Amino acid sequence: MFALYATLTMITAAGMATGAWMNFVHHPIPVAAAKQVGIPQTWALPLGGLLAAGALGLLAGFVIPPLGVAAAIGLVLYFVGAVIAHLRIGDFHLAPATVFLTLTIATLTATLAYRIG
Repeated sequence: MFALYATLTMITAAGMATGAWMNFVHHPIPVAAAKQVGIPQTWALPLGGLLAAGALGLLAGFVIPPLGVAAAIGLVLYFVGAVIAHLRIGDFHLAPATVFLTLTIATLTATLAYRIG
């Protein structure tokens, strides 16, 4: 179980760190997605900060387990919000958001299974 937990945690942390960087440098992909759902560009840094905090929290969870669980829960909620933002405007091109939502749910599930079971 540890191998699955560690692998998913590392993949998710890398993905979130990449997403944070993309928000910090105003990469065209998150800029276009934010524009599409009506999120102001001024939110790029705070949203990137949330992704960065999630990535760091997942990694810190190797040493401080409750922090890893909290980070995984926070990331699931972040991507639930992303899916809702797209659905709110009638945008059904949800592949990127649902891929990351699925990844964060899998990471949370593996984290809980490893830490509790």
